[in-house]
Amino acid sequence: MADHNKGQVDMPHIAVKIFPGRSEQQKHEFAAKVIEAAKSVFGSSDTSLSLAILDVAPEEWDVEVYGPEIQANEDKLYKRPGYGSLAIPSE
Repeated sequence: MADHNKGQVDMPHIAVKIFPGRSEQQKHEFAAKVIEAAKSVFGSSDTSLSLAILDVAPEEWDVEVYGPEIQANEDKLYKRPGYGSLAIPSE
């Protein structure tokens, strides 16, 4: 097995899940901005970063994303959703 971490400060992989319908141009623009933010904030090099954008059908969202990734990781959320059981109530 290759040692992918050798000589690297960090190896962030960013995964984004969205409803289908965004264009490839939108996805590329989003990816470029997120990668630039990661480089700026984390001090990562361009070669150490990877990013995936995964389309998830709306009817699959609760089962594939909301339950296992959002609710199950409530204590790790840096931005809570504005919907579902984890939504912050409006004042």
